[in-house]
Parts: sequence; C-alpha cells; structure tokens
Amino acid sequence: MSLDSLSEEWVVWNEEQARIVLAFRPDVFDGGDLPAACLPTIYVTRGRRDRRPGGERVGENWYVTLYLEPDVDCGTDSYDSRGEATAAAMALAERFASGDIDYRSVYQVPREAYFERLDELVGGE
Repeated sequence: MSLDSLSEEWVVWNEEQARIVLAFRPDVFDGGDLPAACLPTIYVTRGRRDRRPGGERVGENWYVTLYLEPDVDCGTDSYDSRGEATAAAMALAERFASGDIDYRSVYQVPREAYFERLDELVGGE
C-alpha cells in the first residue's frame, strides 16, 4: 500500500525498511499551546522490542501504534504484513484527523487547555 493517499494533515516523517513514522501537523506542534513533545505520531514497525534495554526488535509481525506523547499511546495492533499495517496506519490517521479517536481517555491527568486546542485541529467537540 502506498502512502500517497495519506490525509493531508499527516506527513511521512520517516520511512525505512522496517519502520514508518507518520506525524500529525508538525507545523503547529512547535512549543506554544501545542508542545513539540506532544506531536501525535503513528509508528508502523516490524517486530516488537525484546525485554532487554536497547534490545533489537524480534518477530515477523508488523505493529501500528498511535503515540500522543512519548509515554502516552492509544494501544498497538498487530498485522501479518507491511501492506496490512500500512493500510491500518492510514485508516488510523484518517480516524484521528476526523476526530474519531478518544485521546482524552488515555491520559491519566487531564490537560483541558491542550485538549481544547487539539480538538480544533481534529474536528473534535
């Protein structure tokens, strides 16, 4: 599957053989009311990290994860091929951009001002 049809709010931040990184509106996550550390990203990766610190990725499956911040994610789904994972990442990107992802529910500490600003970008409330 080609990333050419990715919704315009998302950019291909990096594309390698075993990893794709998509970034949401990096033009506005610049340190103001939308901190750069909060740049939503979707990772498509082959294999899972093993449990050792600095360990390699192991396994043949592909994984898709939406990160809202480095330590805040919306879960990970597994796929059998890069093509399936890429298609799933593109669908996830579209759902996020249209406001269909409940990102508030994954935060332990509410950040209302940030959520309100993010809502403006994703078609939320």
